[in-house]
Amino acid sequence: MEPIEQIIRPKHGLTFINFKELWIYRELFLFLTWRDIIIRYKQTVIGIAWAVIRPLLTMVVFSIIFGKLAKLPSNGIPYPILIFTALLPWQFFSNTLSESSNSLISNSNLISKIYFPRLIMPVATVLSGVVEFLISCLILIVMIIYYKMPIMLNIIYLPLFFIFALITSLGIGLWFSALNVEYRDVRYVIPFLIQLGLYISPVGFSSSIIPTKWRLLYSLNPMVGVIDGFRWSLLGQKISLYLPGLYLSIIISILVLVTGSIYFRKMERTFADII
Repeated sequence: MEPIEQIIRPKHGLTFINFKELWIYRELFLFLTWRDIIIRYKQTVIGIAWAVIRPLLTMVVFSIIFGKLAKLPSNGIPYPILIFTALLPWQFFSNTLSESSNSLISNSNLISKIYFPRLIMPVATVLSGVVEFLISCLILIVMIIYYKMPIMLNIIYLPLFFIFALITSLGIGLWFSALNVEYRDVRYVIPFLIQLGLYISPVGFSSSIIPTKWRLLYSLNPMVGVIDGFRWSLLGQKISLYLPGLYLSIIISILVLVTGSIYFRKMERTFADII
């Protein structure tokens, strides 16, 4: 049997995500996704239970600070649920951004030795975060039962807002993963940006407290639309959506994904040399 020969040619011009190429390497894709899940909690005492403990502790702290001390309005919703419905997409975003931005650097040995679509690295870390997200959802189910919150018809839109969160996380992750190869300072900037984003995003409070004249400007942060969408889907009529801001957040997320993938593909040919 003759060996299969594959010719690798450099890409020119503006290129987007090559889904056909990702499908060809699907086994490697799945392997790296599963490996990221295992490595993330390797040699920890309680393992993947951290996916539950971290958002739970954050919810308790934020409930005390924003609910008890600051006494911010919650539209009649128990403050722990108001916060946790925002923590679900935020933790997914922050974890995947942190992991995907370092995905190329942490796999430098693999990148420098063999060819495969480099896009697999950041995408695999984003998908591994889906597992943590689903585990964290178990806490929300328990809280909804405990507080006897009714399930509204709005919940059918939840998958759409999760895709929205996925697009936002992947788009920003592609930008920072490519930038991190060329500028190693990026890995020191990302924790600061995540911490800053936690406080400027409506995680510990409802975005309804933002004055109307600033709502559209506030929605330039795409996570505002993601978080408001999650709350609206899960909490129903007690949360209102600011549609102009939502549309703006969606447009920005799509632009970030498109430009991030183009920039990533442009820089892809240099990764092995720089790393």
